[in-house]
Amino acid sequence: MTVSSFVLAHPAAAPAEMAAYLRAKLARYADSADLAYDLEHGVPGIVVVDARADAAYRDGHIPGAIGFPHRTIDAASTAQLARDVTYVVYCDGIGCNASTRGAFKLAELGFSVKELIGGLDFWRRDGYAVAQGPQPGRLAAGGAACGC
Repeated sequence: MTVSSFVLAHPAAAPAEMAAYLRAKLARYADSADLAYDLEHGVPGIVVVDARADAAYRDGHIPGAIGFPHRTIDAASTAQLARDVTYVVYCDGIGCNASTRGAFKLAELGFSVKELIGGLDFWRRDGYAVAQGPQPGRLAAGGAACGC
């Protein structure tokens, strides 16, 4: 008896083609474990942007993130932003496109951006702390680890 495969029904891409695709994917996205590590270790060159509304930011955000609602991002509101850093943009997560809208606007304006996979939802699922209130706060060392 022959067993057919749903996985192998479409052959895998050639290794070089797959490597190029995955390299491009990593250039566009970050996950909570990598972001938490960089925040805990004070890695320079990263600015975390919460693209949700101000009230959502105050209710809970990634420590160190700045609140910058995507609806307010334009040339005038970004005039004072640094151009030599990478902005990691997030929102609530699956089902919310504020991070996509914010990252798109920033990229269109010439900023280097990545989107956070799963947004605040995945951040919380992975056990990382959330800051509340209007101030960015700071992620303390020794936070939870998702095992990534």
